[in-house]
Amino acid sequence: MKKDVRILLVGEEEVGKTSLILSLVSEEFPEDVPCCAEEITIPADVTPEKIPTHIVDYSGLEQTPEVLEEEIDKADVVCIVYDVTRPDTIEKIESYWIPLILTSVDDEGTPQSKPIILVGNKSDLSEQSTMDTLVTIMSRYSQVKTCIECSAKLVKNISEMFFYAQKAVLYPEDPLYSQDTKELTELCTNALTRIFKICDVGGDGILDDKELNNFQYQCFNSPLEEEEVLEVKNCVRRNTHDGLKNNGLTLTGFLFLHKLFMERGRHETTWTVLRKFGYGDDLDLREDYCDAGLDIPASSTTELSELGRDFFTRLFERCDRDEDSALSPDELEDLFSLCPTMPWDKEVLSCIQTNDKGWITFDSYIALWVLTTYLDSNRVFTWLSYFGYTHGELESQLSTAVTVTRSKDVDLAKKQTSRTVFRCNVIGPPGSGRTAFLQGHVNRSLELCEIAWNQIDNELLNSKKCDVICFLYDQSDPNSFSKVLELHENVLSGVPCLFVATKADRPVVQQNCEVQPSMYCTLNNLPEPV
Repeated sequence: MKKDVRILLVGEEEVGKTSLILSLVSEEFPEDVPCCAEEITIPADVTPEKIPTHIVDYSGLEQTPEVLEEEIDKADVVCIVYDVTRPDTIEKIESYWIPLILTSVDDEGTPQSKPIILVGNKSDLSEQSTMDTLVTIMSRYSQVKTCIECSAKLVKNISEMFFYAQKAVLYPEDPLYSQDTKELTELCTNALTRIFKICDVGGDGILDDKELNNFQYQCFNSPLEEEEVLEVKNCVRRNTHDGLKNNGLTLTGFLFLHKLFMERGRHETTWTVLRKFGYGDDLDLREDYCDAGLDIPASSTTELSELGRDFFTRLFERCDRDEDSALSPDELEDLFSLCPTMPWDKEVLSCIQTNDKGWITFDSYIALWVLTTYLDSNRVFTWLSYFGYTHGELESQLSTAVTVTRSKDVDLAKKQTSRTVFRCNVIGPPGSGRTAFLQGHVNRSLELCEIAWNQIDNELLNSKKCDVICFLYDQSDPNSFSKVLELHENVLSGVPCLFVATKADRPVVQQNCEVQPSMYCTLNNLPEPV
């Protein structure tokens, strides 16, 4: 939501633009009206939406067309004021003012499509309403959001006029609803669908009374009374054929209600819901919504907390409809239907343990989230945000899903740790069996990182992110051990190391080096090669 609103009043001379502004401020009709009012700022604490509002007047007698264009560019919303007793000022709305406003572009030359409010002043001087004419104009221009007649002299409908202008900026219609199709936009539908699925805790495709009230309380801090729930359901029942199921609200019914809010001008209701669930004005999740605010020292790591693991477990169980402890392609797609993309492609899924049908098992599922948390906690926070972690029964803070471990330096000094995930860099020359070794350790609480042979340098060998280095050599290749031996000589004493002899199904051969693997490990206080 914008932090302030800038309202510009334009129109023909002597239609009462300045009088409207002064009547709003003083709450009475001014005796002496200047040609143009100075810019006025209404403090946040006296505006309905608690947002500072800047009101700008324009006078063609005192200001140039260039100034007008600049003010239109800076404005968030433009009020075209006309005199209800002067048809010529109404005619100028379409012949001059709307075309001028529609030419406004941003710094990149893109049309800004600013909201427009039509304001008929001096209603005290006419018994005839101009609203029919204005409604016709509104039907031709989607930028015109509303129209109102008011009287500066009687201080009538002035506060309402500025409220409508403020509302058009803070709760924009265009991202949510198309006046052309009279339907919710695709982005709005997708966002509301995600919200519905998050609130459908039971995963049965309906919001029962408890789930509906939890949703209501989260968004508006008050539950629905029993009579209100009944009224909502009756409205849905009268207007849709599948909006209710088993006395619960379906997705169709949920979307219908928000379409109804749009049609009745209650944009703020839908925007309140969207913003509560993290959406910005572009209907993408806001950065602050996905930011856990964690400060992670370089010597610490991140792991899934018990709360985080429990959340991912419940998510799995909700999507595992056949309860076989594995997610079929359809179930996996359903799980990530809350997200804009599928984070686990075929390459990822080919590297994990699956059942005999090739479906991801529960252990592999948790292992992937453990790995992602260790490698990139910010990425996990983003996925947790899409999954609705902060909207559970406890409304947990995003940061509670992850634990920041104690500094590795402290762990080494105390010779103890509470960490459950460790990183092992697996190094070996081509043909030593690195990939097979990694695949044999799937689902362990150990991050095994295969290092390409041509990417190894001293910085990598002594990285603080690494907990242990595993040097692989082919015991059936006489030249294999000498290759990793040279690398081990460049490892500082602070990094634990382990040698692993691979291809044990083949005959052991003498290695072409002065010291054989077993003796080398003994001399360097290392465990025997595994």
